[in-house]
Amino acid sequence: MLVSIIAFLIMFSVIVIGHEFGHYMIAKRNGIRVVEFDVGMGPTLAHKEMGGTDFCLKLLPVGGACIFDGMDVLLEGGSIDDLDEHSFPKANVFARIATVLGGPVMNFIIGLVFATLIVAFSGTDLPNVQQVVDGSAAQEAGLQAGDTIKRINGEHIHVYREVQLFSMVNYGEPLDIVYERDGQDHEVTLTPRYDKDAQRYLIGLVGGSYTKTGALQTFQYGFYEAEYWVRATFKSLGLIFRGHFSPDDLSGPVGIVKVVDDTYTETKSYGIPTVLLSFLNLTTLFSINLGIMNLLPIPALDGGRLLLLIIEAVRGKRLDPNKESIVTAAGAMFLIGLMVFVLFNDVTKFFR
Repeated sequence: MLVSIIAFLIMFSVIVIGHEFGHYMIAKRNGIRVVEFDVGMGPTLAHKEMGGTDFCLKLLPVGGACIFDGMDVLLEGGSIDDLDEHSFPKANVFARIATVLGGPVMNFIIGLVFATLIVAFSGTDLPNVQQVVDGSAAQEAGLQAGDTIKRINGEHIHVYREVQLFSMVNYGEPLDIVYERDGQDHEVTLTPRYDKDAQRYLIGLVGGSYTKTGALQTFQYGFYEAEYWVRATFKSLGLIFRGHFSPDDLSGPVGIVKVVDDTYTETKSYGIPTVLLSFLNLTTLFSINLGIMNLLPIPALDGGRLLLLIIEAVRGKRLDPNKESIVTAAGAMFLIGLMVFVLFNDVTKFFR
């Protein structure tokens, strides 16, 4: 468990510090003063001023922060008029929009880089059918071993895990599948069948032939790898709106450490390279997931702030700073409450 906790801290720090560094780079590029950039949380162990920013190393090796000039003034009920042109609130609205987007975009870039490294070392799983389960919906639709899945419900399929993803988020809805056989495209519509043992709907396909990639293909399939995690995150969020969601589906730091520990336990017998690739895969997922979740239009998240800035850009007029602070504070309280609930939920899972 100690190895898993250390691995989690490294993963979490990489994606959060990377996120904050994205904010930092865009802010500096737009002339916005960053007064402090923190690595970790808690009391300061060491700090160094560079380029007008105080870079601080904190006691707790978890996360980080990028603090813009002027944000504390608004939170304390001060006036924008008291701020200079290099403060965040005084910056052009489009400069502020770009700065807010910088964090999530950096998470996508980190995810893309890591995904490319994974493909470079382990190859990719092509969407080829190896076996069709007897009596399955796929067999009834005429699919055969050797077929290549090209599209499902109009979405292009590049890796076999995308086929599995459509099965995992399916609750008995028909799937339009385009597949290639002997150089010709064919289209069928099938409805996955519920499997009592798996307790979910299954298409009835077994596939995914791992293949090493060339130099150009590595970058191509690195993009497809990152795209897969984007799709997986959005389709998982879609289950909430479809009503297929329970509190047990939520996980916080404790739950993530458990996932990291399970991954380590399952892969350590295969050697350090396999463990590192598995951890790299998890980091890719976490980074892309953080980027997407941060863009949700919830106050106190980047997405909430971005929504307010877009409204300001459309109106051509700044929103009332005091009202904006109230909305942000309310969002922060909601997130704190959600974090407490998730932490409690994670801990109680160990005793069920």
